[in-house]
Amino acid sequence: MLARLQTIALRGIDAIACEIEVDVYGAGYGDAIVVGLPDTAVRESLERVRSAIVNSGYRMVDQNITVNLAPADLKKEGPAYDLPIALGMLLAHGQVVGADPAAIEKYLIAGELALDGRVRRIKGVLAMAMLAAEQGRAGVIVPAENAREAAIVQGIDVIPVAHLAEAVGFLTGQLEIEPANIDRESLFSVASNYDVDFADVRGQEAAKRALIIAAAGSHNILMIGPPGSGKTMLCKRLPTILPKLTLGESLQTTRIYSACGLLKPDTPLMATRPVRSPHHSASAAALVGGGSVPQPGEVSLAHHGVLFLDEFPEFPRTVLETIRQPLEDGQVTVARVQGTPTFPAQFMLVAAMNPCPCGYATDPRRKCNCSSRQVEMYLGRVSGPLIDRIDIHIEVPAVPFRELTSERGGTSSEQMRGQVESARGAQAARFDGTSTITNARMTTRQLRQHCKLDEPSTLLMKQVMTELGLSARAYDKVLRISRTIADLAGADLIRQEHVAEAVNYRRLDRKL
Repeated sequence: MLARLQTIALRGIDAIACEIEVDVYGAGYGDAIVVGLPDTAVRESLERVRSAIVNSGYRMVDQNITVNLAPADLKKEGPAYDLPIALGMLLAHGQVVGADPAAIEKYLIAGELALDGRVRRIKGVLAMAMLAAEQGRAGVIVPAENAREAAIVQGIDVIPVAHLAEAVGFLTGQLEIEPANIDRESLFSVASNYDVDFADVRGQEAAKRALIIAAAGSHNILMIGPPGSGKTMLCKRLPTILPKLTLGESLQTTRIYSACGLLKPDTPLMATRPVRSPHHSASAAALVGGGSVPQPGEVSLAHHGVLFLDEFPEFPRTVLETIRQPLEDGQVTVARVQGTPTFPAQFMLVAAMNPCPCGYATDPRRKCNCSSRQVEMYLGRVSGPLIDRIDIHIEVPAVPFRELTSERGGTSSEQMRGQVESARGAQAARFDGTSTITNARMTTRQLRQHCKLDEPSTLLMKQVMTELGLSARAYDKVLRISRTIADLAGADLIRQEHVAEAVNYRRLDRKL
């Protein structure tokens, strides 16, 4: 007898419809086989499924079993096929009485089985629920631990099951299971709070000003300063001044974390902007994504958030060069024989580095023993083209004792966020209400239209281009930063003082 069920296969962060066909035939305890490009975890599922069936109180399927996963040319991986395979075996063996095959095919089913029949959580459930809604299906049958994650998608029934017997009971109509529901708005408002604040940072008001500009225009920023000057503290608090995630942005980010299995059980929705801080020993595949079966990397996990690269020059140069394309395009395309998935990667890059190998070249309290040659080689670990793609270069000096012990708190995140939101509002109005376009992501045509310079500003830019040897890209970066500074000042036109401040944020520019 033949049974058909519907499930999904994950390709990167996308769910692809997959049909499971289970054929039970012959007599005796025969062979079992899974076909359709299964990986090891899928092939081993037959042993888990057999034990789960028996330990759940059902009869042993004592006939030959063929399981086909279609489409057959798509790689299938992971344990999510356990539950639909088990249900297919019971249906084909005649142990599920009263189930309507047509009704069963209206649901996408996925879940990992324990040997006692319990259904364990899996990854990629949000993409699965999105696919079900897109295809107009009745709903999804998922592990109870994943139910809140899937319930974020509206318009479908999310059936949570904690045991194989519950799934059978629901399909036969003998057990009513209330679909999982979640209040997205209340969950979003409660979870979108931060535990840190810029008021915790003593001093560094100049660095805070640069971070306000970076957040207002979504500019990438490089912080240079001695150890202990507060670069890491500043970075971790940057999301607190960024505009709150919209529901659409949150779903996009949550989808990536769901596909990677990184969502916490109590966090079905990413309500705060992610901050990723990979170690400098990270490989290129870990940073931008890759693998034999391509998976998102750190740049995609930082989507709509912040990617913090501490000890910037310590990253291998070949690894750093891989982020040049995502910085420009906002996405990563990983080419492999099995497919070429594209992962979103719209993030703010925040990099931090010391001014020299020992770190104390700019610290008035410490003596630097590095030679000029050592400093040059250290700074040369980061290529000119990559520095060119970073909008703002800011020095973060050591904090004086009087500021460390001051009772007066620094500028708070709430104050800084007010300035950022005001500038973002000006940009949204400028770009016809499109809040996803910021000054840092203006097209060339938009740049020429909205960043026109008056005569004094033009003369200043001409002088800067000559003395610093700015590239055409760096010139555009200065214009974009000037536009953001003007937005923060509430000015319609870019003035000379805006350009002058923007030029001060290009400290590492040199003739290349």
